[in-house]
Formats: sequence, structure tokens, C-alpha cells
Amino acid sequence: MALKYLHVMVRVKDLEKSMAFYELLGLREIRRYDSEEGRFTLVYLAAPGQDETPVELTYNWDGDEGLPSDSRHFGHLAYGVDDIYAMCQHLADNGITINRPPRDGRMAFIRSPDNISIELLQNGESLPPQEPWVSMESTGHW
Repeated sequence: MALKYLHVMVRVKDLEKSMAFYELLGLREIRRYDSEEGRFTLVYLAAPGQDETPVELTYNWDGDEGLPSDSRHFGHLAYGVDDIYAMCQHLADNGITINRPPRDGRMAFIRSPDNISIELLQNGESLPPQEPWVSMESTGHW
């Protein structure tokens, strides 16, 4: 029996705020489905040229009350980046907290508006350690 990756789903509280966050990462909307009957919206976002590996944002129009209490449990999303320092600076310049700075030139963690952990990994070899990242402390949970 063959298995094929389809997508990762994360439930969001504020669709526009969450989309703006993922767009800062470089993802773009590739498709959308609004269900009037089910009262929800699904938005699929993907990195350019990678439509086969989307993230599905699920937004319930009437909120999440009544859903099982564990409905938000999730590990993290991971994305490779060409320059981890430039990406982290771009995110920080746009008000995103770098929870685990890329002190090692390899890995950083941030959180979405819905508290989803996002791991950023340097493509290829780690970059040489660089300030201000080397001296930056971790913030919160990641």
C-alpha cells in the first residue's frame, strides 16, 4: 500500500493574521475552500515551487468552542532557508519573536500567532556563528 504526503493542518484563530505570518516566511496561498454549510475556511499555503507540500490553515468561523480540548496539539513545522540569519532578521523586523535564535548558524524556532512552533533550518552547511544571534538568549517555549 503506497503512502503519499498531502499536507499538515494547523487550526488558526485569526485567519488574516496567521496568513500574514506565513507569508512573512515566504509561503503563498495556492488554494482556498470556504464551506458555508460547515462554517469553515481551508487555506493551503506553500513555498514557491513546492505546491505538493502545503500547510493547511483551518479557520472555524464560529470559533473552536466545542472541539476536543486536545485539538491544538502539534509538534512543529520545519522549513529550510538559504540564509537563516537574514530570515530571522526579516521576521524580527516584522515583530516576530525569535524564540530560539540561530546561535549555531543552523537552527532557529519561532511561533505562529496560534502558538504553532516553526523550526527554521539552514540549507546545506551551518553558517559561521554571528552576532547578535550568538549572544541572544532563548525566549519562551519553542
